Amino acid sequence: MSFDYKKYLKNNPLLEGDGFDKNVWLYLTDEEKDEFADDIFNLIDTAYEPIGGNPNYKSPSDVVGSERGANYMVIDLDDDPGFDAVKVSKNKPTGTKSVGMGHDGSKPAKSAAVNITSLMLKEPGHYIEVSGMLKDILISKGVPVVTDRGTIKRVMGGKEIEINDDGTYSRSIGGEMHIKTLMGNPF
Repeated sequence: MSFDYKKYLKNNPLLEGDGFDKNVWLYLTDEEKDEFADDIFNLIDTAYEPIGGNPNYKSPSDVVGSERGANYMVIDLDDDPGFDAVKVSKNKPTGTKSVGMGHDGSKPAKSAAVNITSLMLKEPGHYIEVSGMLKDILISKGVPVVTDRGTIKRVMGGKEIEINDDGTYSRSIGGEMHIKTLMGNPF
């Protein structure tokens, strides 16, 4: 008779102490941010590794340090006890800004992070600054693109930007110029 390691982990009551339901997005408390800072950072780091990392997350200490005020939503999708995806947002005067996401590299976790982002951005008061592949994915999911110059300027709150004819804008992030698109429903 062989020992089924995965079955043991799945049914081990000693590993069920987190109290987190499977397949449900939930916000972490400040205490849970402290407890799961390494996990949150690893998910974010995995997602942003192909583009050189997320400039706001250089180590787990950023989760409970400079980025402590962010809202962290997590989901556990599979049989192991860890979180598989995270959605990060911040409350701003112009609404809830989507500022990041993370995943464990699996297709279900990537999909979950993108899908919760697109759902949130279709709701009033949610927005994101985006570029690249994620912009294309969000457009394909029906997330509105904001091109009104006044709205862009108001959301950017005095940041130095140059608005392009197509509604995108250029701004400095981390000392480098980036072309961004505002999407969602700010205000």
